[in-house]
Amino acid sequence: MDPMPSPPHTTPGAPALELSDLASCYRIGLLQRKREVLHGVNLILQRGRCLGLVGPNGSGKSTLLQVLAGVQRSERGVVRVLGSDPRQARARARLAYLPEDSPFPAELSALAALDLLGALAGLPRKEVRSRAERLLERVGLADQRLAPLRTFSRGMMRRFGLAQAFLSEPEVVLLDEPTAGLDAPGFAVLEDLVSEAQGRGASLVLASHLPSDLLQHCDDLAVLVDGHLRAHGPTDDLLAIEGRVQVELEGMGPAPLKELGTWVREVGGRVRSTSPSGRSLLELYGQAERHA
Repeated sequence: MDPMPSPPHTTPGAPALELSDLASCYRIGLLQRKREVLHGVNLILQRGRCLGLVGPNGSGKSTLLQVLAGVQRSERGVVRVLGSDPRQARARARLAYLPEDSPFPAELSALAALDLLGALAGLPRKEVRSRAERLLERVGLADQRLAPLRTFSRGMMRRFGLAQAFLSEPEVVLLDEPTAGLDAPGFAVLEDLVSEAQGRGASLVLASHLPSDLLQHCDDLAVLVDGHLRAHGPTDDLLAIEGRVQVELEGMGPAPLKELGTWVREVGGRVRSTSPSGRSLLELYGQAERHA
């Protein structure tokens, strides 16, 4: 367990997240033998930054988020969110967590579930209802706001999960596989909510085994493999390949491009490949909607 006493409240100026020698276990078999999932993880995320937590399935990403969210205890080490133990109520009130499996009360309607979650977060009832209505509209569930969650498809549940994660306008947002089950319009909603949170200075952790889904938002990357933190640092630094740059050009025909390639070779470089610059699926959807 965490051997250090927790401060009575969140600490001004403290990092958004701070992990020191974090280890976490679960028990298996009839003898309940311990199996260590996280092995001495050390990590600091400064406030206002977005961390991409990447790694293959089974690497410990979900366990790490559960510890940060205060829903699972660590075996050893120190865990701090905004300077406090995340198991404290005052710390948990300032963070939001979207689990991968979306464990929300299936018998409640989307609106009633957000009302309940907002009340548990200590938000005034009128403010909760206003935010809930607005978020359900943004995630495309306004027409289903009175429908029980048990009738929602997986994609709809993920959109609802995004609404609950941003309901309290938290200072720290933990999203586990946020793109799982989302269609292209759902990706657009996620990007808007993440960008908006970054704009107001929130700190975010986006965990995924598909890092390409996340990279455009991430200031930092943490690579988790078999419970070990194998790499951590600014995204551009970790992904850079020494001696290689990527250039996107516009308004040049084949002849000037051929001349450019000749010049690159003359100065000792090499053109690795050329291909048309394409639009994203989200951009294609947006164009189709504008011409509908």
